Amino acid sequence: MLNFILVAVAVILVTIGLVKLVDKFIPAKFKPLLNIALWLLIAFLGYKTYVSIYEPIQFNKVKNKRYAQVIESLKDIRDSQLAHRQVIGVFAKDFDNLIKFVDTAQYTITQRRDSSIIDVDLTKRYGVDTFKDIIIVDTLGFVSVKDSLFKSSTRYKTMMNVPVGEEGAKFKMDAGFIEQNNIKIPVFEASVKKSVILYDQNKDLLVQENQVVSVDGVNGDALKVGSMDEVNTNGNWPKTYGSNE
Repeated sequence: MLNFILVAVAVILVTIGLVKLVDKFIPAKFKPLLNIALWLLIAFLGYKTYVSIYEPIQFNKVKNKRYAQVIESLKDIRDSQLAHRQVIGVFAKDFDNLIKFVDTAQYTITQRRDSSIIDVDLTKRYGVDTFKDIIIVDTLGFVSVKDSLFKSSTRYKTMMNVPVGEEGAKFKMDAGFIEQNNIKIPVFEASVKKSVILYDQNKDLLVQENQVVSVDGVNGDALKVGSMDEVNTNGNWPKTYGSNE
């Protein structure tokens, strides 16, 4: 792009020089047509230079606005999945089960407190009352997952839908286990391709966006949260878009 701009500016300058040469050396009867042609060329190159600068700026504005909306949905999915794991012990594999869980599940509110009881074995051994420390967990009540995460909002019912970009697009989601040290650990991943979010934008700029490798950009060809390959519930966006943890 920069090379094109430099070339276009150089051609414009050369063309302006040609206009002056035409005015000085070309016979008068040819001057009007040549001048018109040269000025049209200058206008065309000027327009192309303007577009080459303007389009990336507009692309980034659209990208940043849409990414922010998609990230909010991915955060809702992650919060719901983390609640599912806390209550059920695993992540939900599909949106139907995840939404049903949010609708019906409850957190158990507990309180841990220290106490002590007689240690029967030691008391028998020493002939005197001997105590041991224990932790007692009291159940104080229950709180709706839906109210805790979303309050009065019902947006969780449509969290499978990509909020911007290609009409009717949905997030891809999966869940399962990976094994570490002979222990199966639950994992999940939700994602959407950049090509879906930016489907109506400049294709050349979209190709460049899919190849981004940067600390202040979204690396790769998709926005996602979680991972099916490692124990990770973070999002892959930089913190300029908000917390990814």
